[in-house]
Amino acid sequence: MDNKNTLIGFILIAAILFGWMYFMTPSKEQLAEQQRIQDSIRRARLEQMAIDSLREAERRQQAATLAQMADTTILAGTDSAAYAQQQTNILRDKYGIFMGAAQGSERTWTIENQLQKLTFSNKGGFMNKVELKDYKTYDSLPLIMFDTTTAKFDLSFFANNRIVNTSQFYFQPYINGKPYMGGDLTVGEGDSLVLAMRLLTDNPSKYLEYVYTIYSDNYMMGFDIHTVGLRDVIATNADYMTIDWDVDLMKQEKSTDRFADESVYYRSLNDKDVDHLVVNKDSEQTVTNKLKWVSFKQRFFCNVIVADKEFENARMAMRTRKSNNPRYYKSMSANIEVPYDFRAEENLIPMRLYFGPNHFKTLRSYKIGLEDQINLGNFFLIRWINYGVIEVFNWLSHYGWNYGIVILILTIIIKTLLFPLAFKSYKSSAITRVLKPEMEAINAKYPKEEDAMKKQQAVMNLQRQAGVSPASGCLPALLQFPILVAIFRFFPASIELRQQPFLWAEDLSTYDAIVTFPKIFGMDHLSLFTLLMTITTFIYTYVNNKQMDYSSNPQMKPMKWMMYLMPIMFFGIFNNYSSGLSYYYMLVNIITFIQMFIFRKMINEDKVRATIEENKKKPQKKSGFMKRLEEAQKQQAKLQQQQKRR
Repeated sequence: MDNKNTLIGFILIAAILFGWMYFMTPSKEQLAEQQRIQDSIRRARLEQMAIDSLREAERRQQAATLAQMADTTILAGTDSAAYAQQQTNILRDKYGIFMGAAQGSERTWTIENQLQKLTFSNKGGFMNKVELKDYKTYDSLPLIMFDTTTAKFDLSFFANNRIVNTSQFYFQPYINGKPYMGGDLTVGEGDSLVLAMRLLTDNPSKYLEYVYTIYSDNYMMGFDIHTVGLRDVIATNADYMTIDWDVDLMKQEKSTDRFADESVYYRSLNDKDVDHLVVNKDSEQTVTNKLKWVSFKQRFFCNVIVADKEFENARMAMRTRKSNNPRYYKSMSANIEVPYDFRAEENLIPMRLYFGPNHFKTLRSYKIGLEDQINLGNFFLIRWINYGVIEVFNWLSHYGWNYGIVILILTIIIKTLLFPLAFKSYKSSAITRVLKPEMEAINAKYPKEEDAMKKQQAVMNLQRQAGVSPASGCLPALLQFPILVAIFRFFPASIELRQQPFLWAEDLSTYDAIVTFPKIFGMDHLSLFTLLMTITTFIYTYVNNKQMDYSSNPQMKPMKWMMYLMPIMFFGIFNNYSSGLSYYYMLVNIITFIQMFIFRKMINEDKVRATIEENKKKPQKKSGFMKRLEEAQKQQAKLQQQQKRR
């Protein structure tokens, strides 16, 4: 029976390893997505070539204009009126009715709510900087989500046979429909503020404006594109405007996580799926479906643009380029087509902008699938387990305890829920130890290979008499496996742990290095919680192996050393992960030791033997499954005998 349990243990470990490989390898959908991306690259490049050609033509036009302006400087000393008129003509040729907004000096205004500090600029009419007030970088610097030194936002469209790029022009601020000449503003608690940045033409009744609605306690702001009187200005066949959004992401965390899935995410409007570009390598993709939102996601934060109605399509890219900035991480970009009705005298294109944390409850509150950016597992069972874990975690967090205590209580709750399964597994092991003499007797009675079927039937009869199922030992462990994987996904994605200290760990969302050294085999530090987790795993493996009898089956002896090798493998994996995750698994090991002590007190092996002997005296009723299994074994034995006769 020990050999049987050893084999079951081997199968269980193999199942865990194969399960691990299953969850770590791309799914069929992800492979199909990668193929679709490759197919779209050529089309996207062709489209980019067309846009680049238009922009090159514009660049040449600008160069010619500058050359013309240089030539006309001769007039400045002889005929100032003619020179001024010449300059006006040049600007009108270049910018059309927007020529008045082509010149000016940059000015900024800061609007502050409870969560963000938003700096708006009249140059381009967009935000100059977005800072999150409740968060800092890993080295205590202000956490900047958007900065024009590393990012660009531009709206472009055709007007009077020329491309208009709004980032080139100076906008005028309006509040409550009136020009605003004041300074910085603060949004009061429970209040909101509407700021319009207006791109004026030479006719006051014709303009384009960005309308921002900023709330006191919300990371999401309203963002509307509003055109008035531009029907005869914007090209009559233009049914869309184009948003160009490019961001160089800066490093915000001490360590990166392979499961953080930093990428460009997007949600289709029709099927409501949340997809993303290929992770951890340069990629680009053109999506021709109508979209609801596009997001530049980092591990704990994201920049999102949301269509109240729809985006026509988008070309998105993620790449890593050379940069002299030591904080540079990677670059993301999106070229988004926004529907526009050229027949209407007035257009209102409602959208929203989100600059904030990847906090599950916050993202879920918007009810547009933003929370699906957080990697809680691809398999639906893993995700649903994590939904429950999140609810318990948030409930415990409301008490204001240190997150190390929250993790401890969460671990106790999970282990308590799994207590019946653990007890059943331990009881099966105890029965196996009691049956060891009988199992050895069966092995001695049927030593030959041709008697394998008889030996198996004898083992099954013994198990039935003892009241134990062949699967009773491994099934409880297999049922616990989804929770193991779910927790592995949960902790690295939990922004609640970010920069939360516990004991020697300064930040439970990243590794707790107690020693750093030059990189060796991809490792440059030693995490204490990971080391403690590995030590407790070694102890658990040693105690567990003491209860296994490898001597009776020499072929199973390699299993013993494999069990010791797994903690070393896990150490290499977990050393760079969240210290909160290693702390959780260390607690699991400690609580498991305590449970084993309790089980030993609860289960008296002498009483178990007495119960088995009592069961042997009772008539044993075979289940339907056992009858079918025995019948299959008999049929197999007959086939083997027939083959031998031949």
